[in-house]
Amino acid sequence: MSTRGVFRIIRIGRMRRLAGIGVVLMLVAVPVIAWAMHPLITDDAGTQGKGKFQLELNSSYTTEKETIAGSTVRTAESELTANLTYGAAESIDVFVETPYAWWRAKTDGVVLGSEHGISDVSVGAKWRFFEKEGLCFAVKPAITTATGDEGKGLGRGKTGYSVYLIATKEFEPAAIFLNLGYIRNENKADEEKDLWHVSLAGTYEVVKHLKLAANVGVEKNADKTADKDPAFGLAGLVYGLNDDLDLSFGVKRGLNNAEADLTLLAGMTMRF
Repeated sequence: MSTRGVFRIIRIGRMRRLAGIGVVLMLVAVPVIAWAMHPLITDDAGTQGKGKFQLELNSSYTTEKETIAGSTVRTAESELTANLTYGAAESIDVFVETPYAWWRAKTDGVVLGSEHGISDVSVGAKWRFFEKEGLCFAVKPAITTATGDEGKGLGRGKTGYSVYLIATKEFEPAAIFLNLGYIRNENKADEEKDLWHVSLAGTYEVVKHLKLAANVGVEKNADKTADKDPAFGLAGLVYGLNDDLDLSFGVKRGLNNAEADLTLLAGMTMRF
């Protein structure tokens, strides 16, 4: 998840009675491919360089409110992710991302459910295949394994994959990034399996080591019954304590009711 992690409340046909109200509820963590420069969701085409490592430790806290069967359900999710990237070649990175998720859902002050644990682990690579005059293109395939417990709302229950095309244009002190992605959302929750992703981001270095970041994007809704695709807007900043250590913070808001209401983001990136 980073983030993304990000979550959805979906109907799965299991009725739970709460104060005489039938509520169809399950919280399913659908990891967002979020291996970009934190706190951005949109990735850049840059690679680490041969023999170099990068470790990202990121956290998120997401809140959502939704009406189900006439009852207002409030949900919250936290996620901690560790992403380790290694430069296998000057233009090729390989990575593994391990998320730990926690969620809780309640209505009228009564807890409907709460779980925590390892979510779906992802592994993949990035190949920067073109670079000229500040313009770069890369392709990023990844596999998301079924390590999370789908019965607890911590995973999808099946192994899926994704492929992203990434474009970056740098013109100091700014840069813009574009991502076009396909996600094969294999799952046991009767969700859509073929998803697309489009997002655009930019950064601006205000002073040395301090960058402002902005991000917008939309993704095909995994809920087959939904009539809107989730769209988001994000604003944040990245502060470099030195050339090898960054701190980052961000706020992500839903631009429509298909996206989670609010996500707070914080992270640390180390290069060695």
